[in-house]
Amino acid sequence: MAQALVRFLTAQKTIVDGETVPIFAGVFAIFGHGNVAGMGEALYQARETLPTYRAHNEQSMAHAATAYAKAMRRRRMMACTTSIGPGATNLVTAAAVAHVNRLPLLLLPGDVFANRRPDPVLQQLEDFGDGTATPNDAFRPVSRYFDRITRPEQIIPALARAMTVLTDPADCGPVTLALCQDVQAEAYDYPASFFEERVWTSRRPRPDEDELAAAVAALKAARKPVIVTGGGTLYSQAEDALAAFAGKHGIPVGETQAGKSAIAVDNPLGMGAIGVTGTAAANNMAEEADLVLAVGTRLQDFTTGSWALFKADTHRIVGLNTQPFDAAKHRALPLVCDARVGLELLSSALGDWKAPAEWTQKAVSGRQDWLKTAARYTDASNAELPSDAQVIGAVQRAGKPSDIVVCAAGGLPGELHKLWQAGAPGGYHMEYGYSCMGYEIAGGLGVKMAEPDREVIVMVGDGSYLMANSEIATSIMAGAKLTIVVLDNRGYGCINRLQRATGGESFNNLLRDTRHDVLPDIDFAAHAASLGAHAVKVKSLAELEAAVTAARGHSRTSVVVIDTDPLESTDAGGAWWDVAVPEVSQRREVEAAHAAYVQKKTLQRVGD
Repeated sequence: MAQALVRFLTAQKTIVDGETVPIFAGVFAIFGHGNVAGMGEALYQARETLPTYRAHNEQSMAHAATAYAKAMRRRRMMACTTSIGPGATNLVTAAAVAHVNRLPLLLLPGDVFANRRPDPVLQQLEDFGDGTATPNDAFRPVSRYFDRITRPEQIIPALARAMTVLTDPADCGPVTLALCQDVQAEAYDYPASFFEERVWTSRRPRPDEDELAAAVAALKAARKPVIVTGGGTLYSQAEDALAAFAGKHGIPVGETQAGKSAIAVDNPLGMGAIGVTGTAAANNMAEEADLVLAVGTRLQDFTTGSWALFKADTHRIVGLNTQPFDAAKHRALPLVCDARVGLELLSSALGDWKAPAEWTQKAVSGRQDWLKTAARYTDASNAELPSDAQVIGAVQRAGKPSDIVVCAAGGLPGELHKLWQAGAPGGYHMEYGYSCMGYEIAGGLGVKMAEPDREVIVMVGDGSYLMANSEIATSIMAGAKLTIVVLDNRGYGCINRLQRATGGESFNNLLRDTRHDVLPDIDFAAHAASLGAHAVKVKSLAELEAAVTAARGHSRTSVVVIDTDPLESTDAGGAWWDVAVPEVSQRREVEAAHAAYVQKKTLQRVGD
């Protein structure tokens, strides 16, 4: 069965830039007793046609596979196989990341013996009331499709369904096929048709005529329209269509975390980031907007300011999305279709209609004002402990337009969202759908595998680095050179700031505020060097620029460490975020924060 599964995967193809290529670029594998005899032997036989990559952590390898799919804009993907037990359950967090971000990921964890003869096998959990339950059931809520293979012939319909989900623009997400370890090794007379080559191409659904007409009418009635562009724009390769639409009709564009880099940094209608971590330019326009064209976005709370950002009483939302679930959120007029097709058809139907000139000009002026503001935060400085923004500025100055910056959780995503200038589509790779600490370095590995000719710069805090750093070694082993910038603020600085903002005392976030006998003095450069990286600690922003520049010439992964200020952040721009504050407290600071919270909640447009 395992051999048949692998042979099936090698027969699946797609078309990228006019060339027919395997849709599965490879398999990340960590072997154990639950998959080494079955999947291990099968992958060995196919090692020349379906490369197998050895990782150091199951969660991290699935993050790398997810990042690869995102960087490839869902056109190609990877699979991951593990043993049963902790190897399998280590994948669950990564599955959730792929699920939230609508990314294809094939997970092949080992499972218990279907025949149950040796039960309980090593690493098998026993449910006292359900003989069919295994820990792999934890994948059900984080998979778009889940199946447990208990007979060898079951992979025939299961893999057909898996490919449909993995390549569907609306249902795309992780697929889990839990492989009972005895069944992996069982033989079956599979039909030759099961192994025939199949080419999967991107489907571009067209909109319903009535939905299109309603969207056109809503746009034509608007006086202050804005566009919110999400990750779906990039997945659709619709950045040119977006720029053409915005320019022709004079509509400003705000970018979500997933949508950033969809519009060029020098486009006069590109307002930059929108929402909680947004620019003043984008958020000022959003507050006045009477029409929001939401293109390929989930409209999560960071984008909408917890539904307090769009303040106009008469505003309407047009949800242009391949997934009806997302298109109809918050009473939106749904326009269910591919982003590129939808924008092109909308533009054609609108004809020569343009937003009022004064609205367009306000956007252009607001953008210029924001760029001046942002520069003050990112300019060079001699600060002993620079801010995250100043580090971002230094890395940007040492960079090139083709660079890709990778990040995930903590304070850095907010600063990067506001301040990073992505020079090319895909140049901003942020995992902020699930905000998963530990994604950064593994994600950088996946991005580099997808984009080997572009420089990949990973920016990561000391907290995330300590959670997951082992794929530094994998990147060196795979020849996937990264530049990793570690910002050491000695703790979880972002959450400490949030804790303080909601009235709390600094507690259990910065290392100095933890229960401890001795504060750790971690030498991140020495640690990275021990994993094989070229590593250096710098003492200033000028040294940082020089080190990042030098890293381009290194043949292997470089790690640059700099100490930063845990309290400083960019206070310009941004929007409110709903973080519940206790109603009852013995501390006046919390009571004051709760009173402010109650007032802010009145701005939320519930159900809107």
